[in-house]
Amino acid sequence: MAGNSALDQPLLHQQPPEGAARRFRRCRTAPSSEPPPTDNSSAADAPPKTLFSGGRPSFRLVGLLLAAYLLLGSIAFYLAMDHMSGTRTSRALDALYFCVVTMTTVGYGDLVPASDAAKLLACAFVFAGVAVVGTFLSKAADYLVEKQEALLFRALHAHKQHQGHETRMMVRAMEMNKVRYKLYTAGLLLVVTLVSGTVVLWKVEGMRVVDAFYCVCATVTTLGYGDRSFSSEGGRAFAVAWITVSTVVVALFFLYAAELYTERRQRELARWVLRRRTTNMDLEAADLDGDRRVGAADFVLYKLKELGKISQEEISEFLDEFDKLDADHSGTLSPADLAAAQPTERSLYI
Repeated sequence: MAGNSALDQPLLHQQPPEGAARRFRRCRTAPSSEPPPTDNSSAADAPPKTLFSGGRPSFRLVGLLLAAYLLLGSIAFYLAMDHMSGTRTSRALDALYFCVVTMTTVGYGDLVPASDAAKLLACAFVFAGVAVVGTFLSKAADYLVEKQEALLFRALHAHKQHQGHETRMMVRAMEMNKVRYKLYTAGLLLVVTLVSGTVVLWKVEGMRVVDAFYCVCATVTTLGYGDRSFSSEGGRAFAVAWITVSTVVVALFFLYAAELYTERRQRELARWVLRRRTTNMDLEAADLDGDRRVGAADFVLYKLKELGKISQEEISEFLDEFDKLDADHSGTLSPADLAAAQPTERSLYI
């Protein structure tokens, strides 16, 4: 265990009063990071929500980017179709089909660029396509899982009066197993895409069932051997949507599987940390202010560091912020401290 050298920053300037541990357990959760309207301001004064709320693009924006990519790609490859070689059906459909095959990195080889200009065009679209379609379907999968959870929450809430405690336990279990539900959803979508692709290749393209399944597996894993592919007009029309969905569903399935494995390892570590015997060395490491007494906040912070949830650097940053807000240097924060330390806080949101 780390000694005092690794934890030389004091957590609190004063020893917590008697009964602090009990109050610590009843501490409310932190409010949202979105600044709420103050008493002297209206909802219109709050920062507006954008397509990049939370630092990430919204589902609507990603959908628009995907649509724009497919439109621009189809137009570009339609104009460059005379510089393509391979099996042709309809010029517009072939352009959209080649755009999707390029975007998903399947690359059957049934349609290939035959000139330098067409090759450079394909190079430009493949990088942008991978990023756009991956983000879009990741958002779509998350949206689907959230909808499923919302429906289940409503069903549980209907029986809350009769089974209140049991309902709360089930809701808590759902929150803890959210990654598992995502994996189950991705697995179900994977089975649907494999079956639907096999059936279409068997019925529309006239392949044997084994060859159809072989082509499906080569497609969803983006191998794209090219000895089997969609060659008819109807098959390519189906492939435009199916290839886009199936290739990313496979990626999401393995992503959630890896995430679930990591989550289980973290839970095992948490159980070990919580169940192991606390020693004098632990108390020495958790004694942040060196007074040979460990308060509830000290102990919780030490356990969080042991779990890897927080680092000493982060604790130091929080302490620096505390010192800045503690205007009267009393070791505690009050509304008067905040008013003195942040007199122009509202101007940040104007």
